[in-house]
Amino acid sequence: MKELKYCPNCGKETLSYVNNRKWSCSECGLSLYNNVAAAVGLVAIIKKNNRDHILLVKRGKMPRKGFLAVPGGFVDPGESAEEAAVRECHEEIGMTPKSITYLTSATNNYQYKDIDYVTCDIFFKATFEESDGDRLLSQLKAEDSNEIQGFELHPLEKSEDIDKIPLAFKSAVVALNSMFK
Repeated sequence: MKELKYCPNCGKETLSYVNNRKWSCSECGLSLYNNVAAAVGLVAIIKKNNRDHILLVKRGKMPRKGFLAVPGGFVDPGESAEEAAVRECHEEIGMTPKSITYLTSATNNYQYKDIDYVTCDIFFKATFEESDGDRLLSQLKAEDSNEIQGFELHPLEKSEDIDKIPLAFKSAVVALNSMFK
Protein backbone atom coordinates (compact mmCIF):
# COMPACT_ATOMS: atom_id res chain seq x y z
CA MET A 1 0.00 0.00 0.00
CA LYS A 2 1.20 3.49 -0.78
CA GLU A 3 2.20 5.51 2.24
CA LEU A 4 -0.01 8.51 2.93
CA LYS A 5 1.92 11.32 4.60
CA TYR A 6 -0.31 14.39 4.55
CA CYS A 7 -3.46 14.67 6.63
CA PRO A 8 -6.50 15.46 4.45
CA ASN A 9 -7.97 17.43 7.36
CA CYS A 10 -5.14 19.72 8.53
CA GLY A 11 -2.66 19.30 5.65
CA LYS A 12 0.29 18.54 7.91
CA GLU A 13 2.78 15.71 7.27
CA THR A 14 1.67 13.91 10.43
CA LEU A 15 -0.23 10.80 9.29
CA SER A 16 0.76 7.37 10.52
CA TYR A 17 -0.75 4.00 9.64
CA VAL A 18 -1.97 2.18 12.75
CA ASN A 19 -2.54 -1.58 13.09
CA ASN A 20 -3.00 -2.08 9.33
CA ARG A 21 -6.45 -0.55 9.79
CA LYS A 22 -6.44 3.25 9.88
CA TRP A 23 -4.42 6.41 9.35
CA SER A 24 -4.15 8.67 12.36
CA CYS A 25 -3.05 12.31 12.49
CA SER A 26 -1.00 13.26 15.55
CA GLU A 27 -1.68 16.96 14.90
CA CYS A 28 -5.48 17.20 14.61
CA GLY A 29 -6.59 13.74 15.78
CA LEU A 30 -8.20 12.65 12.48
CA SER A 31 -8.80 8.91 12.11
CA LEU A 32 -9.18 7.72 8.53
CA TYR A 33 -10.22 4.07 8.42
CA ASN A 34 -9.13 1.65 5.73
CA ASN A 35 -12.50 -0.11 5.44
CA VAL A 36 -13.33 -2.99 3.16
CA ALA A 37 -15.05 -2.02 -0.11
CA ALA A 38 -18.22 -3.84 -1.17
CA ALA A 39 -18.45 -5.32 -4.66
CA VAL A 40 -20.98 -7.55 -6.41
CA GLY A 41 -20.86 -10.27 -9.01
CA LEU A 42 -23.55 -12.09 -10.98
CA VAL A 43 -23.33 -15.80 -11.67
CA ALA A 44 -25.55 -16.52 -14.65
CA ILE A 45 -26.05 -20.15 -15.64
CA ILE A 46 -27.10 -20.37 -19.29
CA LYS A 47 -28.17 -23.46 -21.24
CA LYS A 48 -26.30 -24.21 -24.46
CA ASN A 49 -26.69 -27.55 -26.23
CA ASN A 50 -28.59 -28.81 -23.16
CA ARG A 51 -25.55 -28.19 -20.91
CA ASP A 52 -25.05 -25.61 -18.17
CA HIS A 53 -22.61 -22.81 -18.99
CA ILE A 54 -21.47 -19.79 -17.01
CA LEU A 55 -21.67 -16.35 -18.63
CA LEU A 56 -18.36 -14.49 -18.32
CA VAL A 57 -17.02 -11.15 -19.53
CA LYS A 58 -13.51 -10.63 -20.86
CA ARG A 59 -11.91 -7.72 -19.01
CA GLY A 60 -10.70 -4.85 -21.18
CA LYS A 61 -9.00 -2.87 -18.40
CA MET A 62 -6.58 -3.42 -15.59
CA PRO A 63 -6.53 -5.05 -13.19
CA ARG A 64 -6.33 -8.45 -14.83
CA LYS A 65 -6.99 -7.22 -18.38
CA GLY A 66 -7.76 -10.11 -20.73
CA PHE A 67 -8.90 -12.43 -17.95
CA LEU A 68 -12.50 -13.56 -17.46
CA ALA A 69 -14.88 -12.41 -14.75
CA VAL A 70 -18.52 -12.65 -13.82
CA PRO A 71 -20.38 -9.41 -14.58
CA GLY A 72 -20.06 -7.12 -11.58
CA GLY A 73 -18.35 -4.21 -9.91
CA PHE A 74 -18.24 -1.94 -6.88
CA VAL A 75 -21.29 -0.93 -4.87
CA ASP A 76 -21.88 2.83 -5.14
CA PRO A 77 -22.64 5.00 -2.09
CA GLY A 78 -26.34 4.86 -1.20
CA GLU A 79 -26.87 1.65 -3.17
CA SER A 80 -27.82 -1.80 -1.87
CA ALA A 81 -25.90 -4.87 -3.03
CA GLU A 82 -28.95 -5.98 -5.02
CA GLU A 83 -29.29 -2.59 -6.73
CA ALA A 84 -25.57 -2.62 -7.56
CA ALA A 85 -25.82 -6.13 -9.00
CA VAL A 86 -28.65 -5.16 -11.36
CA ARG A 87 -26.92 -1.89 -12.37
CA GLU A 88 -23.53 -3.55 -12.98
CA CYS A 89 -25.16 -6.32 -14.99
CA HIS A 90 -26.86 -3.78 -17.24
CA GLU A 91 -23.62 -1.77 -17.62
CA GLU A 92 -21.45 -4.79 -18.38
CA ILE A 93 -23.70 -6.94 -20.56
CA GLY A 94 -26.52 -4.60 -21.57
CA MET A 95 -29.27 -6.72 -20.00
CA THR A 96 -31.24 -6.60 -16.80
CA PRO A 97 -31.67 -9.92 -14.99
CA LYS A 98 -35.19 -11.29 -14.56
CA SER A 99 -34.28 -12.24 -10.99
CA ILE A 100 -31.31 -12.44 -8.65
CA THR A 101 -30.84 -14.51 -5.51
CA TYR A 102 -27.99 -14.40 -3.00
CA LEU A 103 -25.32 -17.05 -3.64
CA THR A 104 -22.30 -16.38 -1.37
CA SER A 105 -19.66 -13.83 -0.44
CA ALA A 106 -15.87 -13.97 -0.52
CA THR A 107 -12.91 -11.72 0.25
CA ASN A 108 -10.77 -10.40 -2.56
CA ASN A 109 -7.84 -8.09 -3.25
CA TYR A 110 -8.36 -5.67 -6.11
CA GLN A 111 -5.18 -3.91 -7.16
CA TYR A 112 -5.74 -0.69 -9.08
CA LYS A 113 -3.01 1.86 -9.87
CA ASP A 114 -0.64 0.40 -7.27
CA ILE A 115 -3.24 0.48 -4.49
CA ASP A 116 -4.60 -2.74 -3.00
CA TYR A 117 -8.31 -2.51 -2.24
CA VAL A 118 -9.56 -5.21 0.09
CA THR A 119 -13.09 -6.11 -0.95
CA CYS A 120 -15.99 -8.19 0.21
CA ASP A 121 -17.47 -9.56 -3.01
CA ILE A 122 -21.16 -10.44 -2.77
CA PHE A 123 -22.37 -12.88 -5.42
CA PHE A 124 -25.87 -13.38 -6.74
CA LYS A 125 -27.24 -16.05 -9.05
CA ALA A 126 -28.96 -14.35 -12.00
CA THR A 127 -31.62 -15.55 -14.39
CA PHE A 128 -32.63 -13.88 -17.65
CA GLU A 129 -35.75 -13.92 -19.83
CA GLU A 130 -33.61 -15.38 -22.62
CA SER A 131 -32.11 -18.68 -21.48
CA ASP A 132 -30.76 -20.00 -24.80
CA GLY A 133 -27.00 -19.42 -24.80
CA ASP A 134 -26.53 -18.54 -28.48
CA ARG A 135 -29.47 -16.11 -28.58
CA LEU A 136 -28.41 -14.53 -25.28
CA LEU A 137 -24.82 -14.01 -26.48
CA SER A 138 -26.09 -12.23 -29.60
CA GLN A 139 -28.00 -9.73 -27.42
CA LEU A 140 -25.11 -8.73 -25.12
CA LYS A 141 -23.51 -5.30 -25.38
CA ALA A 142 -21.40 -3.51 -22.77
CA GLU A 143 -21.97 0.21 -22.14
CA ASP A 144 -18.19 0.75 -22.24
CA SER A 145 -16.47 -1.34 -24.91
CA ASN A 146 -13.08 -0.42 -23.40
CA GLU A 147 -14.07 -2.05 -20.12
CA ILE A 148 -15.45 -5.28 -21.59
CA GLN A 149 -13.71 -6.91 -24.57
CA GLY A 150 -16.23 -9.68 -25.11
CA PHE A 151 -18.48 -12.37 -23.70
CA GLU A 152 -17.97 -16.09 -23.31
CA LEU A 153 -19.93 -19.12 -22.17
CA HIS A 154 -17.93 -21.81 -20.37
CA PRO A 155 -19.24 -25.27 -19.43
CA LEU A 156 -19.93 -25.56 -15.73
CA GLU A 157 -21.18 -29.01 -14.82
CA LYS A 158 -18.62 -30.01 -12.18
CA SER A 159 -16.17 -28.17 -9.95
CA GLU A 160 -13.21 -29.33 -12.08
CA ASP A 161 -14.56 -27.15 -14.92
CA ILE A 162 -13.72 -24.03 -12.87
CA ASP A 163 -9.97 -24.79 -12.95
CA LYS A 164 -10.02 -24.58 -16.76
CA ILE A 165 -11.30 -20.99 -16.81
CA PRO A 166 -8.75 -18.12 -16.68
CA LEU A 167 -10.63 -16.19 -14.00
CA ALA A 168 -9.47 -12.72 -13.04
CA PHE A 169 -10.31 -12.90 -9.33
CA LYS A 170 -10.06 -15.59 -6.66
CA SER A 171 -13.42 -14.59 -5.21
CA ALA A 172 -15.14 -15.79 -8.41
CA VAL A 173 -13.53 -19.21 -7.93
CA VAL A 174 -15.05 -19.32 -4.44
CA ALA A 175 -18.46 -18.28 -5.79
CA LEU A 176 -18.47 -20.84 -8.60
CA ASN A 177 -17.30 -23.62 -6.28
CA SER A 178 -20.13 -22.78 -3.87
CA MET A 179 -22.56 -24.02 -6.49
CA PHE A 180 -21.23 -27.56 -6.04
CA LYS A 181 -21.55 -27.78 -2.25
